[in-house]
Amino acid sequence: MSSAEHRPPIRALVVDDSAYNRQTIVGMLQSSKEIHVVGRAANGEEALKQALQLKPDVITLDLEMPRMDGFTFLRILMSRLPTPVIVISSYANRNNVFKALELGALDFIAKPTKRVSPELTAIQDELVSKILLVRQLTPADRRAAVPADAPKATSQTAQVPSQMVALDFGLVVIGASTGGPPALQTFFQKVPWELPLAYLVAQHMPANFTKAFAKRLDRYLGLSVSEATGGEIIEPGTVWVAPGGSNLEVAREDGRYVTCVRQATPESKFIPSIDALFTSAAGAAGKRVAAILLTGMGNDGCDGMRAVKQAGGLTLAESEETAVIFGMPREAILAGHVAAVLRLEQISDRISLFAEEITASSSTK
Repeated sequence: MSSAEHRPPIRALVVDDSAYNRQTIVGMLQSSKEIHVVGRAANGEEALKQALQLKPDVITLDLEMPRMDGFTFLRILMSRLPTPVIVISSYANRNNVFKALELGALDFIAKPTKRVSPELTAIQDELVSKILLVRQLTPADRRAAVPADAPKATSQTAQVPSQMVALDFGLVVIGASTGGPPALQTFFQKVPWELPLAYLVAQHMPANFTKAFAKRLDRYLGLSVSEATGGEIIEPGTVWVAPGGSNLEVAREDGRYVTCVRQATPESKFIPSIDALFTSAAGAAGKRVAAILLTGMGNDGCDGMRAVKQAGGLTLAESEETAVIFGMPREAILAGHVAAVLRLEQISDRISLFAEEITASSSTK
């Protein structure tokens, strides 16, 4: 008998104000023998009562509901009974999704359409796989969320030394998946913006969400954050986010680092690809690259970490203590490609040291 047959099913609570959506989501979840739906609710008040009574392992949540919306529900739930929550929302409500992630939601799934429609069944495979992720959660999924109304770290954009020439700065490439948005915000709020570094991010996220994610980070942080479209000159004090549905890479042109955006192939398993970003950065910048692998399931980033290590760059992985899902960091660590395993709040200090090493190297030329 397999170990899966010994495990009790994951107990799920489905919350949606549409009776059709509730029934459809219940049907999708119950297609898996590893998931058991223990309750369903039509609004936040009803959902909160059932959550406190049933203590489910996971909750699927619609944000727009009468009587008590999803945001109020999340605030109360996370203060009284922290529980993994998967938000199911339409593309039209991108900013609401990121607000929910900041309030403590684990992940989200985009509805195919905003209206009630049989097309909702298209998300079945993704929904089931994300529900099953609950078995891999570490204690970090209980950590406090960053307040949605958090102010910028500083009111000024980063300033770098004026004498710095085109390539006399470092590249920090970051890969993340489930649990990534709040982890990225935590990292960027801690790192000093005056460092001679530019940042490129590959966050597994569907198309039409990454631009809103970049804008949200830009509002909160003290440097420029944008979704890459390809051909942008990479400069210190900037953050470029890979567009959903495509891969972000780094190239050198005319003595500059520039962004390259390539359409992902249909058979690509992870989009945007962390491996593609890391490998290209290693080829373009060599030892001036620091690669950071954050929370997420799977093995994306493992080959990219190897490329950075072989090029003489720095490779860092988030520790199991803080990673919501330790899958991606674990794969790279077990492969021997990681120089240091650090808690999330420690990574910014190591990046500051990396920046000092870059500056020292430039001054000895």
